[in-house]
Amino acid sequence: MVDLPSQNDIEQRAYELWQQAGMPEGRDQEFYLEAERQLKEELVRHELKTPDTL
Repeated sequence: MVDLPSQNDIEQRAYELWQQAGMPEGRDQEFYLEAERQLKEELVRHELKTPDTL
């Protein structure tokens, strides 16, 4: 079972993405959703590489 990323993890990633994009105004939700997508994808990739599935 894959755990979901925490609210704090998503917010931190969203902030990093926002900074990398030049800190544009009014796109908070876009960065939040992208951060959530990235973190979920990373968790799934990690889950697929567990020793019992190799």
